[in-house]
Amino acid sequence: MPFPDIEPVWFSIGPLDIRWYALAYVAGIVLGWWYASRLTRDNAVWQPAKPPMTTVQLDDLVLWITLGIILGGRFGYALFYKPVLYANLFTGADWGERLALFRLWDGGMSFHGGLIGVSLAIVLFARRSRIRLLSVGDLIAPVVPIGLFFGRIANFINGELWGRPTDAPWGMVFCNRTIETTYGFCPAGDVARHPSQLYEAGLEGIALAAILWLAVYKWRLLTKPGYVTGIFLFGYGLVRASLENVRQPDFGLENLPLGLTMGMMLSIPMMLVGAWLVWRAWSRPPVAA
Repeated sequence: MPFPDIEPVWFSIGPLDIRWYALAYVAGIVLGWWYASRLTRDNAVWQPAKPPMTTVQLDDLVLWITLGIILGGRFGYALFYKPVLYANLFTGADWGERLALFRLWDGGMSFHGGLIGVSLAIVLFARRSRIRLLSVGDLIAPVVPIGLFFGRIANFINGELWGRPTDAPWGMVFCNRTIETTYGFCPAGDVARHPSQLYEAGLEGIALAAILWLAVYKWRLLTKPGYVTGIFLFGYGLVRASLENVRQPDFGLENLPLGLTMGMMLSIPMMLVGAWLVWRAWSRPPVAA
């Protein structure tokens, strides 16, 4: 199946390129903000307790989370997948190479790094505002799949993070005019591969969002702090670790011990923490205040 020739740049304003990847982040943050704002105004889903924060406090938290996503995502990518970016800060041949770590427009973001950044932002905000930490996590967890969905669609448009070779009828050859112009060749080669970005958009995005919606509105689990956060962490970790079997490992990380990939190694701790949070919340009564 041929890969569609979609330009990664939607349109340009003078020298400024508006890229689908950047729009994916904007869409995820704005829609996530809207969803979380609805949750803070819906007292029924928190009863017998109250929402952990006001909409004004949420507006402040969104800025902290945005910084966590960007800084954590980029620095995490360099740490987990491309440590040379840190080395180049001191040994780069020129300023362009030395500052490559900060060139977000060149691509390279890690979900697990973004998760660490967002987690730190939530912890600092909760302590500063004296808000129950796990309840803040429960407020944010249901909105994360929105950003994951748009991010994976942007990965697909860019023709990056493709899957392993396959003979399935829906396999795609990730090569088109735009990719050839950008790299001078097609990094994925001329073999059909799993469109793993679309698998992730469907499972990490749509399916996980549906499960968390049920957890909030049908099962009323916001009454037990940490329950929804635990479901998200375990659910994402399970999906990501499973899909790593059809996703092409990052260059240079193809031969990790025990046949694991970096995505698997980073997702296993998520699953363990998530399972512990679910067990902890399940075994305790609802919070009344």
